[in-house]
Amino acid sequence: MILGETCTRRCRFCAVIKGQTKPVDEAEPRRLAEAARAMGLHWVVITSVTRDDLPDGGAGHFARTIRAVRELLPDAGIEILVPDFNGKSEAIDIIFQALPDVLNHNIETVPRLYQQVRPGADYDRSLQLLERFAERGLKTKSGLMVGLGETLDEVHQVLRDLRARGCRMLTVGQYLAPSREHLPVERFVTPQEFKELEAFGYEMGFDYVSAGPLVRSSYRAEEGVLHRKEV
Repeated sequence: MILGETCTRRCRFCAVIKGQTKPVDEAEPRRLAEAARAMGLHWVVITSVTRDDLPDGGAGHFARTIRAVRELLPDAGIEILVPDFNGKSEAIDIIFQALPDVLNHNIETVPRLYQQVRPGADYDRSLQLLERFAERGLKTKSGLMVGLGETLDEVHQVLRDLRARGCRMLTVGQYLAPSREHLPVERFVTPQEFKELEAFGYEMGFDYVSAGPLVRSSYRAEEGVLHRKEV
């Protein structure tokens, strides 16, 4: 995770620290790349807090980090899990020019629950972000939590919306509250229901779907690129 430990948003499902941010660490891209090389990684997932305080939302720092990893690990795949950058075109341009192998942006929940779950975010803005990257030829990926009070029909509609915007890979996992101060779990989704959601995702035309209670957006991330389930 880059761009510090403090997020400028106050999503009620997330345990990341919220509040006053610190200046961007300009040495971080090189340091991250060196750590990835030391660990011998062949697939690197880079994510961040949301930085609405930065003019480009941190897109330039993402790009510098991608390039640093490419320099030290030229054969490694790079997946980035990005915030919405407030939908800024210049941020999208910066990220695209750095050419990650996978662009991941989590839709997180159904539109009806956005104000409750993701204050400060916007469902349509997230869809537009994914669409704009997909239109430029990047492989796009998104993730969804269940168990927050959504209906099955609502989840199905989110999957349709994602596919309509060119999203090719999907993860679906059970929401688990980080603390009593966060949103409570409304329901524990059964393993069978996750299997049915996975099957529905493939029916919708996703190249790769991973759905299960402990699945998260970076769960077996490389698998989504290397394997396509035949259905």
